[in-house]
Amino acid sequence: MTSAPSLSLAEQSVSAPLSTLPLHPWPTKQQLLAALPADSTEKSIPKAWASLAFSLLTTLPVYALGCILPLQWSVAPLWLVYAVVAGTLAGGCWVIAHECGHHAFHPNPAVENGVGLVLHSLLLVPYFSWQRSHAVHHAHCNHLEAGETHVPALGQSVWGELTRQLKRNLGDSAYGVVSISIHLLVGWPLYLLFGITGGPAQGFPTSHFIDSAPFNDGERELFPGKWKGLMRISNIGLGLVLVLLVVWATQTSAMRVLCVYGLPYLIINAWLVCYTWLQHTDTTIPHFSGDDWDWAKGALQTVDRPYGPLLNLLHHGIGSTHVVHHLNPRIPHYKAWEATEQIRQAFPNHVRRDPTTIHQALWRIGRHCSTVSRADHDGGFYYS
Repeated sequence: MTSAPSLSLAEQSVSAPLSTLPLHPWPTKQQLLAALPADSTEKSIPKAWASLAFSLLTTLPVYALGCILPLQWSVAPLWLVYAVVAGTLAGGCWVIAHECGHHAFHPNPAVENGVGLVLHSLLLVPYFSWQRSHAVHHAHCNHLEAGETHVPALGQSVWGELTRQLKRNLGDSAYGVVSISIHLLVGWPLYLLFGITGGPAQGFPTSHFIDSAPFNDGERELFPGKWKGLMRISNIGLGLVLVLLVVWATQTSAMRVLCVYGLPYLIINAWLVCYTWLQHTDTTIPHFSGDDWDWAKGALQTVDRPYGPLLNLLHHGIGSTHVVHHLNPRIPHYKAWEATEQIRQAFPNHVRRDPTTIHQALWRIGRHCSTVSRADHDGGFYYS
């Protein structure tokens, strides 16, 4: 088992408030990478397996408990508690699979991909397809055209105008409720199935499961070359899990499977979207278009947030060390804390961290982050 080291600067204070970060001069990619610890990408096999064991051994007993809970309305509150606890714990397994996808888990790529494929398949995530689209996200972070996931709509676009009209009709608060609900409940499957919030360069719709018309026909191919075959392997993994769920339902009941597996599945997805949405979105975080974008500028448009010691332990610090993760995604989570401190000391005016509590930040972003428009002072596209 590994624990999140104390990172008081990350959790208690902020040297460069999110709204006052200077835009110039931007450090280069080489300067950012040089400021990271020299051993930041070295992997520890014992720590890797200990992290996996910790997430599995905290998650599986709770799922086992769900197998014996009565399927009665009278215990509905207990089922709600079960869903939140099981889904939150299983989020740690998601993060380990995420680390495998970045080659940050184990020095043997076959071991990494095997672990990642099994974990993500059990969570109904197409591992290799996600690995590819997530790599595109990292390569073009906050690029308005070539970016991938949480790419905002332009205010003057058709989708942007529809969104703005909905917001005007509902008002900020009601729009915030609708936006947060859609993001957390169905945002992840909509992205996997149809590429919702994917970048326009990849086209729309895109799919992590189908690589034929009408999907994946953008100017930048989302799954080129070898990734087509790896998509099929991902689909096989998901198919096997779905078969197991059907067999389980025939041996018990569909309601048992929906409650034991389905309820935590919603919570896992909600955590995933909450993390990724808040990591890349806020009223002061710009996206850039065309030549106004470069890799270093895009990577620095991410933000570390204060998830607290318990969630940082369960989810391996994924939300509180995200800036450094974008600078080098091959840094294992147990090395990310030191790297985060070091990069903040090297570039205190460029590393974003927001001390706003998570629920307050989510409410602010849900209400105010709908479409973007260009700002003349720096060429960035900001939410309005």
